[in-house]
Amino acid sequence: MTRPVHQSENLSRQIEGLGGVAVRFPTLAIVPVDDPAGIQNTLAQADKYQWLIFISANAVTMQGYYSDSDKIKKFKSVRIAAVGKATQQALISANWTVDLVPESGYNSEALLAMAALQDVKEQKILIVRGEDGLDELANTLRARGALVDYLDVYKRIIPPSDCTQVNALIERKELDVITITSGQALQNLITILDKKYHQLIIEIPLVVVSHRIRQIAAEIGFKRIALAQSPSDNAILETVTMCVTGGIVWPN
Repeated sequence: MTRPVHQSENLSRQIEGLGGVAVRFPTLAIVPVDDPAGIQNTLAQADKYQWLIFISANAVTMQGYYSDSDKIKKFKSVRIAAVGKATQQALISANWTVDLVPESGYNSEALLAMAALQDVKEQKILIVRGEDGLDELANTLRARGALVDYLDVYKRIIPPSDCTQVNALIERKELDVITITSGQALQNLITILDKKYHQLIIEIPLVVVSHRIRQIAAEIGFKRIALAQSPSDNAILETVTMCVTGGIVWPN
């Protein structure tokens, strides 16, 4: 389980409830950026935007570190979009009304396909995200004539790691599946582990949640890569189960 600690516990417990062993090994941590004054200034001017787009649940929860009740009220005059259901739920939990979320899909492509974002000429849009996020959403909206700004509210770091348990499992070939929910988490995993384990780890089935991550994994050299239908815990659990029960036919 390579997700950040605060995002992995539910899935870990589901795996354990089915008799599996969830090895918690976060390769990514989500922390607020070091610019509270800049974020507060942007939020104070939120009412100048027509749209606020939250790119992830982390964008919602980390933004909360910098906002107060007065600034939250200003969000109510702006239409709010969520990139997927998890982000929508985070916004609802924060007592915000979500005006736009894809019915199916959980990425920028799904959001960009929605009718409300087709004609955005001269509309001002603020994308709330993490540092160094992908630019596809903003680039497409700009191509449609929108004026797009970013508000980076969190960053991704490599957390301190004790590799003892994972190293032992790799050496004994007792690690059955690795779950990966971001490209950076996968790259961090390779960085954290000693190079002597790299040839062993690429033989382990890998469950990923997007075509982009699957491509990164293939470029690293992973041999058995399974794509979950979505980043939801249920979809990941279903794919993990297929991996360990022979439900997936791997290429020779």
